[in-house]
Amino acid sequence: MKATLTVSSPDTGTGTGVGAANDLRRWLQRHPELRPHVRQEPAPEPAPGTMGAASELLTLLLAPGGATAALSAAVIAWLQNRRGNQTVTITLPDGAQVTVSTEKVRDLNARDSGELARSLAEALQRGELPADRP
Repeated sequence: MKATLTVSSPDTGTGTGVGAANDLRRWLQRHPELRPHVRQEPAPEPAPGTMGAASELLTLLLAPGGATAALSAAVIAWLQNRRGNQTVTITLPDGAQVTVSTEKVRDLNARDSGELARSLAEALQRGELPADRP
């Protein structure tokens, strides 16, 4: 299954997440079970009248099981360790999306962040993303 991660940083005023996407890519590649699955996509063409792409894309080819659990936990941990506001949107091939941001996960305790990562991993394995939840 192909999952696309879009990173954006609303704090910058431009919405650009290029630096954050590179940081997330490096973070994901530190995990041996994710390393072979991470691909960085070229930035989409900017909309007419804008100076650049609004975000950077990362693509992961995931098989059910460990990789989805590792991805979910890694994304939650990465967001909890970010300064400023970051948002990661995971899009599945059928267009289903879930958005997780630092504002929603930064203050979660270990139990709640583990539960969120587990819920996200289960949804990825089923190919269905959960409704937006805190």
